[in-house]
Amino acid sequence: MSKTNRFAVLATFLLLAGCHNAAKTPENAGTAPTPSSEAVATVTADELNDPNSPLAKRSVYFDFDQYSVKPEYQSLLQAHADYLRSHPSRHVLIQGNTDERGTSEYNLALGQRRSQAVMSGLETLGVQASQLEAVSLGKEKPVALGHDEDSWAQNRRADLVYR
Repeated sequence: MSKTNRFAVLATFLLLAGCHNAAKTPENAGTAPTPSSEAVATVTADELNDPNSPLAKRSVYFDFDQYSVKPEYQSLLQAHADYLRSHPSRHVLIQGNTDERGTSEYNLALGQRRSQAVMSGLETLGVQASQLEAVSLGKEKPVALGHDEDSWAQNRRADLVYR
């Protein structure tokens, strides 16, 4: 076969191979796809991730050496209880924390009482015990590192951590 014929055959082969993968234009190419109801349900924002939701607040603060939940936090507990009752597959780890004052042993016990007080409050509002776990971090995980009353007040808390 001559060089010209080989070149013509090769060019024809490449041209046909390139045409084989040509994109086909569907009949509805100019319209946007219509989402199914399943797709819409998965796109809706979760209340937990909405910074404007009452669920965005996840800390209950305590007075010095106290573990009873103050009345001002009842609406916060109610919002989380409502969410947990309507989402029975969700679980919350309640982490009790203290300020730096006191021994590690004392603070671990106080942190546990704080987390259990919040857990008890949620159970009273109808949340299943199987959705809740109370632990103490004592003084080991401060959010404020200062050595003053403002810092200590920020560290005396129980945090709700969704899992």
